[in-house]
Amino acid sequence: MRFISEHEDTFGVEPVCRVLSEHGLQIAPGTYYAARKRPPSARSVRDAEILAAILRLRQAGYEEVYGARKTWLELNRRGIRVARCTVERLMREHGLEGVRRGKAPRTTEQGTGSGHERAADLLKRDFTADAPNRRWVADFTQVATLAGTVYVGFVVDIFSRAVVGWAAARHKRARLVLDALDMALWHRDHGGHPVSAGLIHHSDAGSQYTSIAFTAHLMAEGILASIGTVGDALDNALMESAIGLYKAELINRRGPWRALAHVETATAGYLHWFNTQRIHSAIGDIPPAEHEAAWYAAAAGNGKSEKNPKEAA
Repeated sequence: MRFISEHEDTFGVEPVCRVLSEHGLQIAPGTYYAARKRPPSARSVRDAEILAAILRLRQAGYEEVYGARKTWLELNRRGIRVARCTVERLMREHGLEGVRRGKAPRTTEQGTGSGHERAADLLKRDFTADAPNRRWVADFTQVATLAGTVYVGFVVDIFSRAVVGWAAARHKRARLVLDALDMALWHRDHGGHPVSAGLIHHSDAGSQYTSIAFTAHLMAEGILASIGTVGDALDNALMESAIGLYKAELINRRGPWRALAHVETATAGYLHWFNTQRIHSAIGDIPPAEHEAAWYAAAAGNGKSEKNPKEAA
């Protein structure tokens, strides 16, 4: 039917039907006209409604990065009840896909010599936490801009996957990761949930994280340093995953990037969405802010302390 509709203005219905019949596709002009007058089926009407909702969702912000599963979850979170298979079918039919993560380049270099002594690995690849502000992971990545390379550092709370601190600079000296840590501390304090002694800060063995300045800052805040094995990305896999999302969902999709300020502005907007709206499968298919709010509400109801058990003891 669609083929005839697309060509009837050029060739006419009868000639198109005749050619189709000659090629084994028997359809009479009367059948075509009857089908055009027939009202659309309930399924086609519903499909059109769901497709419109999917397109609105993908055009609204960063949700264009979602595949079928997260699109289905987000639609239902917004009160649009639809089956997962329907979303999968419509996205497949219309060529709609989510992003695929690539491999992030290595940006840190192992610190050697005096002043770069490494702390022990306190996580041992156990990327779990029973509350916010118990375990943080950190790392940084690079972004190519027209004005040169920009480095962006992150601090992520393992409990909720929230990016609690970040910083961007034209260099990758210790100041970059110190600024990201300071933002994380300020963010938690400003939000009414300051960190307590015993928080573990985990990173790779990059010279920035083993420097005297960074180590001293951790000690002053009562934070325990944890360093993974040299050259093993699995020892900081959760942070590698977060950076992979950042590169795939923002950097690789919305460039080219002009300069540091351009990257900073875009990163701030993306991370706000990442923390407050993006669905994360590791925490029950809800955003980090919602996951933390639920924990704090439950803790208040049960009289649980936000302080690290080690400090309370």
